[in-house]
Amino acid sequence: MRGRLVFSLVGAFASSLALAALPEGAKAPDFTTQASLAGKPYTFSLADALKKGPVVLYFYPAAFTPGCTIEAHDFAEATDKFKALGATVVGVSYDNIDTLNKFSVSECRSKFGVASDADQKIMKAYDAVLKGKPELADRTSYVIAPTGEILYTYTNLKPEGHVANTMAVVQKWVDAHPAGRKAS
Repeated sequence: MRGRLVFSLVGAFASSLALAALPEGAKAPDFTTQASLAGKPYTFSLADALKKGPVVLYFYPAAFTPGCTIEAHDFAEATDKFKALGATVVGVSYDNIDTLNKFSVSECRSKFGVASDADQKIMKAYDAVLKGKPELADRTSYVIAPTGEILYTYTNLKPEGHVANTMAVVQKWVDAHPAGRKAS
């Protein structure tokens, strides 16, 4: 019986690793997708955003749900500080662009872009798929350096902590790379 328990625990641990977010130091997968800012659709390109400075890329399960609304409000309140540090914030979910046009105004307060990943290719590339509901993204935040290197990864379904943690990493990067910081 004890052997089965150990085997079950090892199996559970191994399967959780398969859904783990990309590690710090990895190269961030490049992508281009439809996004919305202040209710207006545009094309978001990670490569173009990285030319301006670090990118805070955060995945969230679905627009207009309680936790995602809290997180969007928190990022909206912090967006001006991220911009002052030369960082771009973009949220990603499976929601279609019509939903994101509304979400970008009401919950993101027209402060930052939210991108559509309706085919889930981006969340899969970033290993940010919600276990048990693979059509949704897990709540995972990344900080990506202008070089494309992942500086920080944080996964927690609770919305609290994502903004403070990513802000601290961006600030640390800016402090270590004052010449690399660019105005956004």
